[in-house]
Amino acid sequence: MTTEFILRLFIAALLGGIIGFEREHRAKEAGARTHFLVALGSALFMIISQYGFDVVLGQFHKASFDPSRIASQVVTGIGFIGAGTIIFQKHMVRGLTTAAGLWVTSAIGLTCGAGLYPLAVAATILVLFCLEALNMVITKFGTMNLVITFVTSDKHDITKIIEQMGSKFIDVDSYSMQETKEVNSKNYHVTVEVKVRRRKYQDHILAIMKEFNGVTFENIE
Repeated sequence: MTTEFILRLFIAALLGGIIGFEREHRAKEAGARTHFLVALGSALFMIISQYGFDVVLGQFHKASFDPSRIASQVVTGIGFIGAGTIIFQKHMVRGLTTAAGLWVTSAIGLTCGAGLYPLAVAATILVLFCLEALNMVITKFGTMNLVITFVTSDKHDITKIIEQMGSKFIDVDSYSMQETKEVNSKNYHVTVEVKVRRRKYQDHILAIMKEFNGVTFENIE
């Protein structure tokens, strides 16, 4: 029976590592080691939950327990790890996909711990399909949020840049401006939140940057 348990742990860690390598490839917050450990730990908790109290039950015949009790706590506990990968930055939320991936990886580990290997493999394939195949579709047809920060000494440039964004199918959600005074001039620090189509968005933004020579683009994220 011990060999079977080790096999369950090995398969869980392997499947979790495969998902983790995909996240590592895309330079996400949680990579191969994190997914490996999450799947391994979940499988171990499932095994303990199912078989870890056989000695107690053998000694106390009237004792009873819920075999899903420990495993169910994994679902709650993984939320703390997932929350650590979610970043709220400048009115945008990042890391939700990675957090969801950790949650599913935990479920795959529990499935391996229960010995349901075909189900775990099928779930892993679906996760990779979601992260890779659907990512290609979203990259081609989807939209994304960006925050663009630039500095200009001419206030009219701000209006021109926003109009230019609209002509290139870049939707401006909001913008803020801060005026700073220097010895002989004024500078305007502008932060613009935009929604842009993922396809060729870099070409559109670069075209705007080249058109306005007196504008310094400080940050695009």
